[in-house]
Order: sequence, then structure tokens, then C-alpha cells
Amino acid sequence: QVRLVESGGGLVQPGGSLRLSCAASGFTFNNYAMNWYRQAPGKGRELVASIGGTGVTAYVADSVKDRFTVSRDNSQNTVYVQMNSLEPEDTAVYYCNVGVDGFWYWGQGTRVTVSS
Repeated sequence: QVRLVESGGGLVQPGGSLRLSCAASGFTFNNYAMNWYRQAPGKGRELVASIGGTGVTAYVADSVKDRFTVSRDNSQNTVYVQMNSLEPEDTAVYYCNVGVDGFWYWGQGTRVTVSS
């Protein structure tokens, strides 16, 4: 079955960096685009970044453009988001997401807290 496991979250000071990872299994990873969402306290889930199956095409939300970079390693079935210049507004639970055969799958999320 499809499984997504995020890691790499934590507490970081404003201006700091984190790299989140999402390890995927249960489907042919390089055939599918992968997405990163986040959900801040009291807010809805927001699409942060997406990357195509080959890694050639990528999208990053305007709210994090120039600070976040999405990438993937198809040999490791893993997708990443590199987050630089973090701001308190980036505090959220970050989720990995994929659509496979008409279903959406989510990981359990990894919490990022940006605070001094």
C-alpha cells in the first residue's frame, strides 16, 4: 500500500533553515508528481510545492518563492523541500501528498516551528 513518511521538522530560529524529507513506498515513485502541503495553527491546508515525476518541472507557492526549493531523488523514492530564511509565518505541520489511481495519500506530517 502507499506509504508516505515525513521527517526533518523541528524548532528553528527565524532566518534558519530546515530540509524536510518524505520517503515514499507502495507505488512507482518516478511516475507520479509529489506535493508538499502545510497547515498552520487555525488555518486550512496550503499547497507549498509540487514536483513532477522526473523532477524537471516544479512549482513553489508565491508565499515561499525564493526561500523554498523542492527536489526529489527517484533512486531513493524520496522528495525533499529545502526551506531557507524561515519566518514565524512558516510555522505549520508539513505534509507530503501524492495522487495514485484516483486516491490522495498523505503522510502523518512533520511539525516545523519557527520561533526565537
